[in-house]
Amino acid sequence: MVARKKVKQEENPSIDEMFKTVEPKVKVDPDTGLIEQVFEEDEKVDLEKQLWDKNPRRSQALLDLWYDELHNAVEKETDSEDGKKHLAFLMTANSVIDMIMECIPEDMALELSYALDHTIALALVNKKYDCDLLEEEKKAVAIVKREDYQTDDDYARAVEAIDDHWWSISQPQLDMRNANDAILEMLAKYKLNE
Repeated sequence: MVARKKVKQEENPSIDEMFKTVEPKVKVDPDTGLIEQVFEEDEKVDLEKQLWDKNPRRSQALLDLWYDELHNAVEKETDSEDGKKHLAFLMTANSVIDMIMECIPEDMALELSYALDHTIALALVNKKYDCDLLEEEKKAVAIVKREDYQTDDDYARAVEAIDDHWWSISQPQLDMRNANDAILEMLAKYKLNE
C-alpha cells in the first residue's frame, strides 16, 4: 500500500513540482492572529511572481472551481468529441473573462475590456500573418537614440512620434497593409468594435 502511494505521487506530481513554484509567504501576528502576505526584503511585490508565476496555481484553483460544472454542462450539450472540446474551451475562456471583469471597478473594467479586445486582435493579426508586430515596432523605435536629443522630453517626443507613425504606415509583413487597419479589421471580424 505504501509503495502504491509513492508511485501515484510520482505519476501525479503536485502543481509546485510541475511548475517549480513555491508556497506564498505569510506572516502571522502572534498577538492578534492577523495574517499578512510577506513581500521581498525591499517590501515591493515581485511583479514576475505576482503576474505570471502564480498562473499555474490560479489554473489549478479554477479547475477545482469550474471543472465539474463545465464537464457536466458539456456532456449534456453534445455527443461529438470535437464539439465537447470546442464548447469546453469557449465556456472556460468566457468564465475567466467574466471573473476578471467582475473583480475590478467598472471604470477600470471598461478600460481593460478595450485593452483586451485590442490585444486579442493583435494576436490574431500576428497569427494570420505569421509575424510579431510588437517586436517589429520595437525595432523601429530603437533607431531613435537618446544621444541625438538635447533633453529627455525631446527624446520621449521623438520616440512617441516614430511609434505613432509606425502603426499607420505600410508593413511588409502585413502584405503592405498598416498595422492599425489590420487590427481594426480583426476587431470588426469578431464584432469587438461594436
